[in-house]
Amino acid sequence: MDPIRNPYAPGAGQRPPELAGRDEQLAAFDVVLERVAKGRPERSLVLTGLRGVGKTVLLNALRGTAVRKGWGTGKLEARPGQGLRRPLSSALHQAVRELGRSDEESVDHVLGVLRSFAQRDAGAGAKLKDQWSPGIDVPAVRGRADSGDIEIDLVELFTDLGGLAAEVGKGVAVFIDEMQDLGPDDVSALCAACHELSQTGLPVIVVGAGLPHLPAVLSASKSYSERLFRYQRIDRLTREAADRALEAPAADEDAAYEPDALAAMYAATGGYPYFIQAYGKAVWDLAPRSPITAADVAVAAPEAESELAVGFFGSRYERATPGERDYLMAMADVAATQAAEGSEAAADVDGGAVLSADVAAALGKKPQSLSPARDSLLKKGLVYSGERGRIAFTVPHFGRYLRERG
Repeated sequence: MDPIRNPYAPGAGQRPPELAGRDEQLAAFDVVLERVAKGRPERSLVLTGLRGVGKTVLLNALRGTAVRKGWGTGKLEARPGQGLRRPLSSALHQAVRELGRSDEESVDHVLGVLRSFAQRDAGAGAKLKDQWSPGIDVPAVRGRADSGDIEIDLVELFTDLGGLAAEVGKGVAVFIDEMQDLGPDDVSALCAACHELSQTGLPVIVVGAGLPHLPAVLSASKSYSERLFRYQRIDRLTREAADRALEAPAADEDAAYEPDALAAMYAATGGYPYFIQAYGKAVWDLAPRSPITAADVAVAAPEAESELAVGFFGSRYERATPGERDYLMAMADVAATQAAEGSEAAADVDGGAVLSADVAAALGKKPQSLSPARDSLLKKGLVYSGERGRIAFTVPHFGRYLRERG
């Protein structure tokens, strides 16, 4: 089939042609925006899930919804070891610009507070040439959001920002991807600021996205975070939604799938959105004609798997040291054994959590001696720990990839 007309998009964070299976989240967010705009109490939102389930795509779609309603929005991606001030300042500067101009004095005040907040990143004694601001040309407001305590400063900044949004009659939404990579102090400050907003009713919300253990990260910072956010787990698509993700784009190009082909695609992809796009692209390019058949899927499967092995799995595997790779392989073997034995500890051969002690036993070592490798894999985002003593892959089907690699 014509590769130029191929509708599928297997890119990181790239919106697929059909955002299937997320109608519930989009509708719920519409309600949140309307309630906040009317001054009704509402919680900020946190999306969690494995890599490849479409969290970033959904985060961008939610932001698009806020933009269409006239809200000011800003987005940032958290990174390990990076402080919150700079990326958040840039995101909020964009949000203020999107709000539009109302009272010039009020806007300048908030921008001045934002500049004060940003410049604390360089430290209290930094020279003027070392200070940084996100392109703001108004003077910094002294004595507001510049204490150096990120929790105090963020509460003050969000309060002033919310006041401006209320004056304009709109709202502000901050979108944070990879939220689990925020430092402990920044997480604590963000929770405190959201807590203050929930009590004052100001029209500012935070929408975060991260790995499955993000709720535990937030809870460890502030106990009330369990009630502070609305948590939504983003998972693989149902069979119906997966079929729609394939059929709708194909129909736009006057193509179709046979029922057996759709069944084969779901079996191969497990319903994970990124895999659906990768397989869809490969099958389209190699299928001779429409309708696409199960035989076409079988022919294209090696091409799709090769692409995933390099771009999705391989890039992550290469980040691990030899000792860390041994740990990952042991995890894959333990998960496979648990699945074969029907253990409830492994939800499936690729997605289930395993005991750290079992991984150590498989390697013939004491658990304490493997702590450095485990901690390094956690920091690299290759594994996560949803509960004490257990470990799981952040990437679906990673265990299968490791076992096939040998």
